[in-house]
Amino acid sequence: MSILVNSQTRVLVQGITGKEGQFHTQQCIEYGTQVVAGVTPGKGGQFMDEVPVFNTVREAREKTGANASMILVPPPFAADAILEAIDAEVELIVCITEGIPVMDMLKVKNYLAMKNSRLIGPNCPGIITPGECKIGIMPGPIHTPGGPVGVVSRSGTLTYEVVHQLTEVGLGQTTCIGIGGDPVNGTGFLDCLKAFNEDPDTEAVVMVGEIGGNAEEEASSWIKENMKKPVVGFIAGVTAPPGRRMGHAGAIVSGGQGTAEAKIAAMQESGLYVCEDLGSLGRLCKEVFS
Repeated sequence: MSILVNSQTRVLVQGITGKEGQFHTQQCIEYGTQVVAGVTPGKGGQFMDEVPVFNTVREAREKTGANASMILVPPPFAADAILEAIDAEVELIVCITEGIPVMDMLKVKNYLAMKNSRLIGPNCPGIITPGECKIGIMPGPIHTPGGPVGVVSRSGTLTYEVVHQLTEVGLGQTTCIGIGGDPVNGTGFLDCLKAFNEDPDTEAVVMVGEIGGNAEEEASSWIKENMKKPVVGFIAGVTAPPGRRMGHAGAIVSGGQGTAEAKIAAMQESGLYVCEDLGSLGRLCKEVFS
């Protein structure tokens, strides 16, 4: 088992004919993902390798049965691409694009609340169920299929680091999700934790947070009240200076809110196993999950 994606997931790629779109589509196909369609307005009828290209998401969905979308569209047009996928009733939308204006994402977030689609991202590495389906830009070979650990993270590269360490100590992964580092995004920690809690094959979870916002505090509170499985937590940005944005648009300490210390304290109070040295996270997981 896994959450959100598996070997049956049928993927369409919005922006498939661009340089990034072509490269990452090929990587996903090589991993074994069922990429059944691409969408680039004005290029319908063409093919990217053996993947048919359509003018609209609705047409691609109707003709191929796609139930998930990967968006690799430039920032000025990415919000419209998400809205088009929502209108076409695509069940899972994974937006990789970084730099989408916050006002654009607020409109998307409001529209999404009225619909049944699920958005992961933007500004994220995507989602992978090892050995079955990869929708995103993460390196496939570092993942180990079969579980028992689920991974959810605000940071892309830290997701890769965590997964690599888990693999090195012999712990496989059920599903790994990068939820993105923007201040306005789709799926959050709570959504992923609830899904992992209900997944019979996920026996433990690694949650990687970072400075900014209060998502980690809310997630810790939920874990304390509801989580039936052990959770290892890590917070990035302990040494970040207040008021300076650190990489992600949402990674900023302002007005004393969103500090690493507050997040770590919330995790510890809620019973998470907090890793304070990223280099030892794999070993800590091995100890805790054994």
